[in-house]
Amino acid sequence: MSKPDLTHLTRRRFLQVAAYGLALGNAGLAAAAGRRATAPFFRTRGVVLTPDDLTLPGWPKRARMAGLTTLALHAPHSPRRLADYMRSAPGRKFLAACRRHGLAVEYELHAMQDLLPREYFDRAPKMFRMDEKGQRVRDGNLCVHSAPGMQIVADNAVALAQTLRPTTGRYFYWGDDGCAWCRCPQCNGLSDSDQALLVANRILEALRKVDARAQVAHLAYHNTLPPPRKVKPEAGIFLEYAPIHRRYDAPFEQSDDAQTRREFELLDANLAVFDRTTAQVLEYWLDASLFSKWKKPAVKVPFLPQVLAADLNTYGRRGIRHVTSFGVYLDAEYVSRHGEPPLQEYGEQLCRWTPGK
Repeated sequence: MSKPDLTHLTRRRFLQVAAYGLALGNAGLAAAAGRRATAPFFRTRGVVLTPDDLTLPGWPKRARMAGLTTLALHAPHSPRRLADYMRSAPGRKFLAACRRHGLAVEYELHAMQDLLPREYFDRAPKMFRMDEKGQRVRDGNLCVHSAPGMQIVADNAVALAQTLRPTTGRYFYWGDDGCAWCRCPQCNGLSDSDQALLVANRILEALRKVDARAQVAHLAYHNTLPPPRKVKPEAGIFLEYAPIHRRYDAPFEQSDDAQTRREFELLDANLAVFDRTTAQVLEYWLDASLFSKWKKPAVKVPFLPQVLAADLNTYGRRGIRHVTSFGVYLDAEYVSRHGEPPLQEYGEQLCRWTPGK
């Protein structure tokens, strides 16, 4: 483009050009402000899958078309197997597709059996949890007062992060699924939630040495749903709240089911301990595995748009800005049996919600 000749500009013409340029600049600023003003309230809008669910072609494209920001992969039993998958050709293809569609990738992991390998039990049983009968057992989690055990957990969390590195800096190293924590004399005064938070704090300390922006989830779920009382979260720990035992035939806040009411009350109890602006809800609105009682063939997800809408009000009004849902079993077999899952409606509601609703 040629440069304009400015040598013969009259004063009037100069002022006209300057005013035009100022108007363009103001219009650009206004447009940018408008884009910021219309950005969705929920910063994380996600789905959590397993590698088996990727038999449904084009999951990253489907997520982007629904307005989602994040796909997470879940390892229900072995993070090491998930790491092997991510190093494989299909895993690399999935990551490339997520990059192409502008999606963040996270990893949500029941991890303790891999972070403290069970083969250590025979030579160092004191690293493992004690049960209610006073016996050391290898079946899950660990003794959080075992310095060697905690060190192994921290070291293996860092090693696993070399492959399972979330693009968001948000790490999810959960306790073993549904497993109690330690009941030894030292640990017995700490609740399961306190012990889980101790481990999260230790993992965060280790990860920050290799990833300065690392944050680590404290999972409030099942036996860790009550908030910790004696252990405080370090800066960089965020709440992940997963009300697995609630009902989905009525809005969370309006249900008269006793178990659902208890789970709802514990949401506010946890928000009194953790920063609500970084908190994440891990829901089950799309989780075909839960509604199928974790058995295939999967049933059709009993998705109720009005329940989702009411639930988003519940979470959004509390200042929670990170929302995701399990979508396990939403694979090729599911679509062949039941048609498309309600991903588009889910994403659209997440994008549309505003605090004024």
